[in-house]
Amino acid sequence: MSVDSSAAGTPRRSAAGKAGTTGSKTGTKRTTSRTTTKKSAEPELVQLLTPEGKRVKNAEYDAYVAGITPEELRGLYRDMVLTRRFDAEATALQRQGELGLWASLLGQEAAQIGSGRATREDDYVFPTYREHGVAWCRGVDPTNLLGMFRGVNHGGWDPNSNNFHLYTIVIGSQTLHATGYAMGVAKDGADSAVIAYFGDGASSQGDVAESFTFAAVYNAPVVFFCQNNQWAISEPTEKQTRVPLYQRAQGFGFPGVRVDGNDVLACLAVTKWALERARSGEGPTLVEAFTYRMGAHTTSDDPTKYRADEEREAWEAKDPILRLRRYLETANHADEGFFAELEAESEALGRRVREAVRAMPDPDKFAIFENVYADGHALVDEERAQFAAYQASFADVEGV
Repeated sequence: MSVDSSAAGTPRRSAAGKAGTTGSKTGTKRTTSRTTTKKSAEPELVQLLTPEGKRVKNAEYDAYVAGITPEELRGLYRDMVLTRRFDAEATALQRQGELGLWASLLGQEAAQIGSGRATREDDYVFPTYREHGVAWCRGVDPTNLLGMFRGVNHGGWDPNSNNFHLYTIVIGSQTLHATGYAMGVAKDGADSAVIAYFGDGASSQGDVAESFTFAAVYNAPVVFFCQNNQWAISEPTEKQTRVPLYQRAQGFGFPGVRVDGNDVLACLAVTKWALERARSGEGPTLVEAFTYRMGAHTTSDDPTKYRADEEREAWEAKDPILRLRRYLETANHADEGFFAELEAESEALGRRVREAVRAMPDPDKFAIFENVYADGHALVDEERAQFAAYQASFADVEGV
């Protein structure tokens, strides 16, 4: 589905799409949503930067980025560039056999950096397995992410050190964890918020619907941030929903808003607004970041089998990094020296990541049998012995 994301304007939060009528063969009329019947229609979304890098006004959300400085804008650009460089290095490492798998965020940098920089230090973040940009914003060392995909650790960081939970592979379950945590935050009377990330595919999971229900009923201070990258592996969004995803919030009784997910300023502004609502006791919000997965779902996937090259090319013209660079140059907020220095920093990050991955020690092979039962178990002991014998057989062969 190729959709032009250049439309600007303030969305009707949690409002149904404008309805039209179509006649059937029997002459009866049925009501349909214009949003879902015209694939080429421009989505209604919040946008502050056009794909050409032009700043556009938005009466409702401009206030949330009104005080942003040129230095902070350069910081957002730096975050996106370095995140993309790290992501590219991780993809290359997987292709070279250094990682078991990798889930690329290519094309989703603005959604992640914009929303990630909107959070406060005391907010708590629940990611899926693709939020490398958010992890960067929360101060998680990127090599820890690679350790998990290399199979040498279970995440490698203490979630409470950065208020950034471990990656969640089970689709959609982190929204339940986030909602429960947010309910606890509310009961404690803490002045903080929770944000849960998930994709358009996860939006069809029962766990997400259950999270919406509990968050609404208990007025939990949680922001549900859906990165709608158009494809749940090989399934397009139109096979999962008949209405725009942000409108689902209406059925649960809280606001939903669609933002241009390739516009880092808009993502920053909308997420700030949603987090402030949560902190002030106004309850949950669903943010749909309308973006595009320019790469594969993971490195085990081949997107050329289910989507056209023309679709990707259309979205490449809306590249989030190029968009902000054009704005920085037009507004004279950055010069060639800045971009050159950032390029050097980017290459240094790539080298550091590669060297760190190759230096990672292999995990203890017998650690998998630890902490399975609190008091031990005969079956686990038997499996450990069998595994030890299996490992010893390799030593016997090497000694022959």
